[in-house]
Amino acid sequence: MSVEVITFGCRLNAAESEVIRREAERAGLTDTVVVNTCAVTAEAVRQARQAIRSLRRERPQANIVVTGCAAQIEPQTFIAMPEADCVLGNTEKLSAASWGEARAGCGLADAPKAIVNDIMAVRETAAHLIEGFEGRARAFVQVQNGCDHRCTFCVIPYGRGNSRSVPIGAVIEDVRRLVGRDYREVVLTGVDITSYGGDLLPGTPRLGALVKQILKHVPELERLRLSSIDSVEADRDLIDAFATEARLMPHLHLSLQAGDDLILKRMKRRHSRRDAIAFCAALRRLRPDLVFGADLIAGFPTETEDMFQRSLDLVEECGLTYLHVFPFSPRPGTPAARMPQLPRAVVKERARRLRERGALALRRHLDAEIGTTRRVLAETGDRGRTEQFTPVRLAMAAAPGAIVEARIAAHDGTQLLAA
Repeated sequence: MSVEVITFGCRLNAAESEVIRREAERAGLTDTVVVNTCAVTAEAVRQARQAIRSLRRERPQANIVVTGCAAQIEPQTFIAMPEADCVLGNTEKLSAASWGEARAGCGLADAPKAIVNDIMAVRETAAHLIEGFEGRARAFVQVQNGCDHRCTFCVIPYGRGNSRSVPIGAVIEDVRRLVGRDYREVVLTGVDITSYGGDLLPGTPRLGALVKQILKHVPELERLRLSSIDSVEADRDLIDAFATEARLMPHLHLSLQAGDDLILKRMKRRHSRRDAIAFCAALRRLRPDLVFGADLIAGFPTETEDMFQRSLDLVEECGLTYLHVFPFSPRPGTPAARMPQLPRAVVKERARRLRERGALALRRHLDAEIGTTRRVLAETGDRGRTEQFTPVRLAMAAAPGAIVEARIAAHDGTQLLAA
């Protein structure tokens, strides 16, 4: 392949990597590796730099282009790396013109090494129509980009810019095109998708309206799934869609971050512990088969043992099944980086305990699945996922993208095992 894209981070990056590959190939790049970085933690940036160094050792003649959130936020870090030939910002990585410039200048001493502009000046997000997703059973559709909130620990708004939405009609056309290419499951993705529509005129439609319009106008779509949401922004139409639309998958990943109210305030989050518990209970009453995942940060500055215990307890009180645990990572320039820090050993130990609690919660869910029959979207080989996004090992391989019925006979602690 003339262009290879290595993706770090979120589902939005995964969707954008398909655009990157298409535009880079159209621009005529050859023997090129694009590293689409993430900046959510210092560890994510470290992993990207490590990957770039390894790539240079393995492919000394290749052009290496670095892009993504880390490249947008700290371009000088990657400009200074001799292993990188070119650095593109988050807007530029989706632009045909930028890839033309990269082709002309990659590796040349007299060409600018970086094309990174002011992300905060971007006011619109276009629908980047994608014909397919190489090696993936499901397709991702970007409906929104950027974030207007300023959580004290987060640098992502500075990598993605302010919130901006793709018009409903463009999203529907994108979904329809993907379904026409035999994708049976589509995932709506963005940076803060529950802020969807606030910048669209007239009417400022919400995420719930978008979901309902997709399901109405693309009746042949079998499964619609959402990426991470902020529960405090969930609108009535979205909640109603979970209650009434069987094609909207019964799985939600929540941006919770902590279970203690004072820590939530110091994070500048907009929900309370009570809000989170009430939201999960209300949704579960409306859709009993719904399962929840959540992002949780361990060891936030000033967090006491009692405060951390409330995050541990939240796993049971919200009935969480899948945990994405982040050991707190101070990001330069954020308010949280200037707060009193906990010892790293304490942060790592609390992250370990949260992950252990998550493993117990997952095991309870897996136990409850034994004896059921589930519709599984096959991914690769004999692997797939249920409607609740639970991983399954099938009894025999199925074509990627096929939906098969599987009777669940057992589990191994991390995945279901089909009979």
